[in-house]
Amino acid sequence: MKLSVLLDRARDHALPVIANISDDDLTKPTPCADYDVRALLDHLLHVVVEFQKLAAKQDADFSHTPSYPDWRAQYPAETAKLVEAWSRPGADEGIAGQMNLPSTVVGSMALLDLTVHVWDLARATGQSYSADPEVLDALDAFVEQMGPMAQQEKVFGPPVDVPTADALEALLARTGRHPHWSA
Repeated sequence: MKLSVLLDRARDHALPVIANISDDDLTKPTPCADYDVRALLDHLLHVVVEFQKLAAKQDADFSHTPSYPDWRAQYPAETAKLVEAWSRPGADEGIAGQMNLPSTVVGSMALLDLTVHVWDLARATGQSYSADPEVLDALDAFVEQMGPMAQQEKVFGPPVDVPTADALEALLARTGRHPHWSA
């Protein structure tokens, strides 16, 4: 399945979670120990914006994460732009910007963030979250391929042992998250 279709499906599952985050939620902790809800919202929106550039084979700037004061309006607009950027001819071909990685890998990184970080936000704010099964299938293959490098680079934590897990919980565990995390 095309990466842009998967991103669109992930977006469909993300937008209700983002829309239901209240101002009272912003200081809550998340499964990402370095981020509270507000900081994770900024991080994820920054990823969404910068990965649009990478789809166009432009360089992205991850040196700092800006604050997005209008994040409620920006999420729907910027995630739509992300899907559109990855649907352009050639977006998933060749090398993506200064990351010097195949575009399919970079696009899958965006898909992973748009799935896992939205789960983080849902979990932190007491919301339910389910991911599209085809997105989970694609991410399972991606994490299988990239997991060792991601752990070495400290992008993923050590895998978490989960005796019985559905596809989403298994993915989360493989990225070092505790699928039953609570604050």
